[in-house]
Amino acid sequence: MLNHPTHERLIELGLTGMAKAFEEQRRSPDLEALPFEDRIGLLVDREAAERDTRRLTTRLKIAALRQTACVEDVDLRTPRGIDRAVFAKLVEGRWIDRHENLLVTGATGLGKSWLACALGHKACRDNRSVLYHRVPRLFEALALARGDGRYARLLKSLGRAQLLILDDWGLSVLTAAERRDLLEILEDRHGRASTIVTSQLPVDTWHGAIGDPTVADAILDRLVHNAHRLQLTGESMRKRSAKTITLDGQPEH
Repeated sequence: MLNHPTHERLIELGLTGMAKAFEEQRRSPDLEALPFEDRIGLLVDREAAERDTRRLTTRLKIAALRQTACVEDVDLRTPRGIDRAVFAKLVEGRWIDRHENLLVTGATGLGKSWLACALGHKACRDNRSVLYHRVPRLFEALALARGDGRYARLLKSLGRAQLLILDDWGLSVLTAAERRDLLEILEDRHGRASTIVTSQLPVDTWHGAIGDPTVADAILDRLVHNAHRLQLTGESMRKRSAKTITLDGQPEH
């Protein structure tokens, strides 16, 4: 007679996972043979799983990753210059704990953004806070925030994330305001958090892309010196896919 009130009480307490497991146990006579401790354990496990799922959903929503990508789906068979051992260490994530950076470079179409998002997704699964931004749009957002009083708050949120992904860096030479913004972001994160940067430009040309030698030295000092690097090579993945799919969606032979 207490089944229904107990279920309602669990809902009121915010224990929705336990409430679901409770109802499942009530409808499963086979579980009555389990010891009391085992049945309680099933309730607790279900609640923990539900909470983990909700936390992951929230982290992914905040991260706003550009692509739905998982490290398990990364194609390591296609030759792109990705060392399996190096990639395994990146997936493991200890470099994030050490507040190191990752620079992913290579020509367009090689999957730089996809790899960055896959590592971002894995960081979310590992209970780390992640933010994704395309660099051009981030600079636009910072310019708007500077005008309406949100600038400091936006910088604070960028500095707080355990992993920040800056995608499509170096598409054009930075303006003076963009140089200052980037330096502020990296200064806040230096030695405190990790940053992934993707770019079509080789790292040795970044100094010129920044535009001011003094500011470039400061930015690169905070970004490059403690960074891992993935230099992608080979044929564009998009072109490769186009070659293997015909107009009717079937593989070519």
